[in-house]
Amino acid sequence: MSPNPKLPLVGSVIAAIAASLCCIGPLVLVLLGVGGAWVGNLAALEPFRPFFLAAALIALYLAWKKLYRSPKACTPGSLCAHPATDRLYKALFWLVAVLVGLAFVFPYLAPLFY
Repeated sequence: MSPNPKLPLVGSVIAAIAASLCCIGPLVLVLLGVGGAWVGNLAALEPFRPFFLAAALIALYLAWKKLYRSPKACTPGSLCAHPATDRLYKALFWLVAVLVGLAFVFPYLAPLFY
């Protein structure tokens, strides 16, 4: 039985969110009007950011390989045999790729918002 094709995509989403918690989290909370000294504790995740980003890139590579390089072995009538499902997976992949890219550049763009 082959592994779930959505697993690398879900893994890259989780890793991208974890990588951006230290930077985007406090900004979003401040924009929502939530403040306090505890918001600064989210910056404690900054040392782990490279590891989260590396995990996101690995998961994105695995998702890309699964979507674009692996042969499509679907039984007729199954969900993966529908072209709409393939388009949805590819659209989600590129959405996640953009989010991971934003996680990479956000620390450099964050001073523009403060």
